[in-house]
Amino acid sequence: MTNAITYRTRWADMDPNGHMRHSAYADYAADQRLVLLAEWGYDIKEFARLRLGPILFREETVFLKEVHIGEEIRVDSRLRSVNDDGTRWSITHTIYKADGRVAATVAVDGAWLDLDKRKLTTPPVVLADSFRALPLYEAPVK
Repeated sequence: MTNAITYRTRWADMDPNGHMRHSAYADYAADQRLVLLAEWGYDIKEFARLRLGPILFREETVFLKEVHIGEEIRVDSRLRSVNDDGTRWSITHTIYKADGRVAATVAVDGAWLDLDKRKLTTPPVVLADSFRALPLYEAPVK
C-alpha cells in the first residue's frame, strides 16, 4: 500500500509570493487519497460502477514551512478515525519537505455518497476495512 507519495511542485502550484499557493496543498492531499483508493481497487471506474463517491465535510490546512517551485515534497496519509460501519472517516495528510521538515498538514473529514440517491451511504466492507488498515495519525510532539 502506498501510504506516502513523492511529488515535485510545479509552476501551476505557486502564488505571486513565490511559494506554493494554499489550495495546492489540498490538491496534493486529494491526489494522494485517490491513489490510495485506486490501490485498494476503488478507482474512478469502480466508483462509477458502484454509484458511490467520497465526499468531504471539512478540510483544514495548517501551514508550517514554505514550499517553492521545483521542490520535492512527500505526502503521507494517516487515519485519525473511522466509525464502525465505515460511513465516516477522518484522515490527516502530512506534507513533508525533502529534508523531512513538515511543511503542512491537511486534515479531512469525509463520508460516502450514494450518487443516485444523493444521500450518505455505507461503503463496501472491503473499502471500510482498507481505511482501518491505514497507519494511525500521531500528532507531533511540540
